[in-house]
Amino acid sequence: MPTELRQIRRALISVSDKEGIVDLARALAGQGCALVSTGGTRQALLAAGIAVQDITDLTGFPELLDGRLKTLHPKVHGGLLAIRENPQHEAAILAHGIAPIDLLVVNLYPFEATVGQGAPFADCIETIDIGGPAMIRAASKNFNDVAVVVDRDDYALVLDEMKAHRGATTRGLRQRLASKAFARIAAYDAAISSWLAAESGIEAPTYRAFGGHLVAPLRYGENPHQAAAFYAAPQAGPGLATARKVQGKELSYNNIGDTDAALELVAEFDPSRTAAVAIIKHANPCGVAEGASLAEAYRLALRCDAVSAFGGIIAVNRMLDAEAAAEIVKLFTEVIVAPDAEPEALAILAGKPNLRLLLTGGLPDPRAKALTFRSVGGGFLVQGRDTAVVDDMSLTVVTKRAPSETELRDLKFAFRVVKHVKSNAIVYAKGCATVGIGAGQTSRVDSARIAASKAAEAGAAAGSAETLAKGSVVASDAFFPFADGLLVAAEAGATAVIQPGGSLRDTEVIAAADDAGLAMVFTGTRHFRH
Repeated sequence: MPTELRQIRRALISVSDKEGIVDLARALAGQGCALVSTGGTRQALLAAGIAVQDITDLTGFPELLDGRLKTLHPKVHGGLLAIRENPQHEAAILAHGIAPIDLLVVNLYPFEATVGQGAPFADCIETIDIGGPAMIRAASKNFNDVAVVVDRDDYALVLDEMKAHRGATTRGLRQRLASKAFARIAAYDAAISSWLAAESGIEAPTYRAFGGHLVAPLRYGENPHQAAAFYAAPQAGPGLATARKVQGKELSYNNIGDTDAALELVAEFDPSRTAAVAIIKHANPCGVAEGASLAEAYRLALRCDAVSAFGGIIAVNRMLDAEAAAEIVKLFTEVIVAPDAEPEALAILAGKPNLRLLLTGGLPDPRAKALTFRSVGGGFLVQGRDTAVVDDMSLTVVTKRAPSETELRDLKFAFRVVKHVKSNAIVYAKGCATVGIGAGQTSRVDSARIAASKAAEAGAAAGSAETLAKGSVVASDAFFPFADGLLVAAEAGATAVIQPGGSLRDTEVIAAADDAGLAMVFTGTRHFRH
C-alpha cells in the first residue's frame, strides 16, 4: 500500500447533528471499522443495531460534570495525535494502552443556532463545545495519519475513497478535510468571541474574528479577473444569505451586493402599513415608492428613472402578487427579491427563466444590531450597522414655516430612502415616491442638481411640461455645508427639507430656507453611506 494511504480501522463518532450518521456508521462497520462513540450518538447507533464501544470503556473514565468532561483524555487525544511509523510514538501508545483512532467524525454543539434563537445566556454558555474543538484540532494537526470530518456533506466523500482504496483514505483528502475542520472551529470560536464581546458591552475588542459558511462559489468578483465567493454569517436572520433562489441564473458578485442593498432599503417600510418597492442599480436606488398595492408602488418607483431601472434589482416588502409580477416582467430585470410569492406570480415569472427570484421568508429588521466590515490595506474596518430609523427620531422644525401633514409624511419617506443612497445623497420625493435621486457626488450641490435634472427628465418622460420635483420635498443624508444645495432644491420646486443639521452655517441655511418659503426640519442623525 502506498505510504500516503491510511487504513481506517477505528473511528470515533460524536455528533450533535445526527442526520446521516446511522448510514455512515453502518457503512464504516461494513468495511470492518471499529466504532467508538459518546452519549446520544452512541444511543442512536445502538438503536439502529450497530455495535459501538462507549467512550468510557475506551478511556476507563466516566463522563463527569453533566457531560462537560468525557473526551478530554490521553486515550482519546493520544489516539488522534500519535504519528504512525514513528517508533517513539508507537512505543508510547503501546506502553499506555492507547489505541490509534484513524477517523474522527464530529459536529459541534449548535452554539450559533442557540444564540440566533435568542436563548438565555446560560443556555448559550452550555452550547459552547469544548471537547469537540479539542479533538478536531488534534486530528487536523495529524492529518497525515488521521481523517477528520466536521460536515455531513463529506460523509459520502470519505466512504467513496474508502471504497476506492480498500478501506483507506488518501493524504490529499485528509489535508482538505483538515483545512475545512480548522476553518470550522475558527468560525465557531469567532461566533463565541463576538457574542461574548457584545454581551459584555465591548465595542472594540483587542482581537476581532469573523467566520462564515460557504453559500456558493461565484464565477468572479466585481470584474472577471477577481476571484469571489459568498458566505453566510452565523446567527443570520432573514436576509440575502438565507434566501431561497426559486428560479434564474446563478447570482453574480455584483447581483448579490445590489440585491442586498435593495432588500435593506425596502425593509425600512413596514409591510403591515404599506406596500413598498425599491429599484436598485449599482447599489443605489433609482426609484422607491409606497402604494396601496405592490403594482402601484412599482409603477411609481419606475416613473422616477425608468432608464436606469433597465437591468436593475427589484425588492418588495410584501408577498409578490400576480399584478405586480405582470408589471415587473414588462422591463428587463436581473433580480427580484421578496419575502414570498403567490403561485400566480411564480407562474408569470417562470416565463422569464433567466430572471432570478429570491424568497427570503421575511424582512431584515432595520433596528437589529449587527456589525459591518470592509477591508483596507493591511486590515479591516468594523462598525455597527446603521440602525437609526426616522420614526424613532425627534424632528425639530427650524424654519418659520412648519411642514404640512402631507409634507411631513413625504419628508419621513425621503429620509428613509436617503439612508440607503451613497453619499453625498439627495432625494426628492412626492406622494411617498421618489421623483429625483442624486448619489455619490463629491459635492452636495452637485447631487442636488443631478436629482433635480432626473426629476425634470422623469416629468418629460411622463408627458408633463413640469418637473416632477415641483411640490416635492427634499432629503439630505448630511447637513448642507452651504445654502447653495438647498437653493438648488428650492429652484427645482421643492417646498420642504429634511436634513440632520449640525453645520457651522446652519443659521445661514435656515435663513435661506425662510427666504425661499421652505419648511425645514432637523433630525440630528446623519446617514453617510460610503
